[in-house]
Amino acid sequence: MYLTPAAAQRYAAWYSSARGRWIAALEDALMLALLRPVVPGTLLDVGSGTGEFSRRFAAAGLAVVSLDIDAAMLGVARHSAPELPAVRGSALALPFDAGSFDYAAAVTSLCFVEPPAQALAELWRVCRRGVVLGLLNRRSLLYHREQGQGGYRGARWDRAADVIRWSAGLQPRPRLSFGSAVFFPGGGRCARWIEPHIPTTASWGGFLAVALHKT
Repeated sequence: MYLTPAAAQRYAAWYSSARGRWIAALEDALMLALLRPVVPGTLLDVGSGTGEFSRRFAAAGLAVVSLDIDAAMLGVARHSAPELPAVRGSALALPFDAGSFDYAAAVTSLCFVEPPAQALAELWRVCRRGVVLGLLNRRSLLYHREQGQGGYRGARWDRAADVIRWSAGLQPRPRLSFGSAVFFPGGGRCARWIEPHIPTTASWGGFLAVALHKT
C-alpha cells in the first residue's frame, strides 16, 4: 500500500497508543518464540512499513535491514531509526542475492501482496536459516470485527492452510511452526487479563504467525 507522508505518520503513531503497544508486543514475542533458537545474525524485514518491527527485531540482537516499496513509510522508518539500513524494493523481486541474510520476515505485509507464494519464495531465497510471517488470520474475531475497515481495507486474510499451500514448492522443504495471538483485539482490561491464559497454539488469534525453518 502507498501512503502520503501524513498518513504514514498517523500509522506510526498508532503504535504509540496503549492498544498499539500491547498488540505489537504480543506479535513480536510470538514471532521470536517461533523462530527459536534465534542466533545472532542478520534479518531482512520485508514490507517493513514505518520500521516498528525492524526496531523490535534489532532490539532482540539481530542486524536488521528494512525494505518497503512505499517511500513515505521508509521516510518514517529512516527518521525513527537512522542506524538501520532501509532499502526501497518489492517483495516480489528482492534486490539481494540468495542467502544474503540469516532470516527474513514479513509482518502483516504479505497481506497486501499478490501472489503471496511468489513473495514467500523470494523471502526463502534470500535467507539461510528461516522466515517468519505475521499474517491477518481469517479464523479470528479480528476478521469479523475489522475486515475491510480502516488500515485493513484491501488486506487479504489468510489461514494456516494457505501458508502450507504457498510453501509446497520451496526447496529445501521447510519445517513449519504456527502460533496465534491477539485473541480479543479490543485491548481492554479484560482482554489483557485473558490473553496470557490462552495458549499461542490456539488457532483463532487475530495475528497468525508462521515460522519456516531452513536449518
